Amino acid sequence: MPTDFLTSAAIGALAQLVDGALGMAYGVTSAALLLALGAPPALASASVHYAETFTCGASGLSHLAAGNVLRRLFWSLVIPGAIGATAGAYVVSHLPPLWMKLALAPYLIGMGLFLLFRPMRRQRLHEETPRHTRWLGLGAGFADAVAGGGWSALTVTTLVARGVRPRMAIGTVHLAKCLVSAVASISFFIQVGLPHGASVLGLIAGGVVAAPFSALLARRMPPRVATVLAALAVLAIGLSNVAHALASP
Repeated sequence: MPTDFLTSAAIGALAQLVDGALGMAYGVTSAALLLALGAPPALASASVHYAETFTCGASGLSHLAAGNVLRRLFWSLVIPGAIGATAGAYVVSHLPPLWMKLALAPYLIGMGLFLLFRPMRRQRLHEETPRHTRWLGLGAGFADAVAGGGWSALTVTTLVARGVRPRMAIGTVHLAKCLVSAVASISFFIQVGLPHGASVLGLIAGGVVAAPFSALLARRMPPRVATVLAALAVLAIGLSNVAHALASP
């Protein structure tokens, strides 16, 4: 699958800015680009996860330096997430990914609407680890590997809905995503082999350059603004999944 390095780098940079500020959409944007260029779903997801190992590493370390990471929450997400990603990488090599995207759509749309109206009420923000976070990490890791994206949409949305301070949820999720993507990449390598080099290198280059700016953006953005923008992003992802599934033969 031929692709242009500079185009992939530009998409990687834009996706990282959105992902770093809102806590989601890097994988969704990048996977959509590769699918549009003709990559098979398994190879598109593999390429995104190879790239995210580096981009989320850079973003996660930037968030760690900016004080946006909760260590207890990190460990509650990363270990179950790695297990889920391993299983998801196997599934996406054998089942149509549209099934998982369509299954996730009602949750994403419902959670997006919930978050969209939640800022109108008073909310006590906290920095504690919510209950059932391990199950959240397991499901998000699996869905992310299957659909080529969705880790951040599921984890950040749920954590923010449970009252975790948005910048702390975003920073912690990004640092955990680095290790989850690394584990998924190993699984994809075993299942489908090496992805397309130009696409991966472009996504990495653009994402790494933009990572420090995305961390600063997340730190300066007011919690209510971040919550509303995250809600709109989740709604867009959910509706896009439905439209894509209905348009597919």
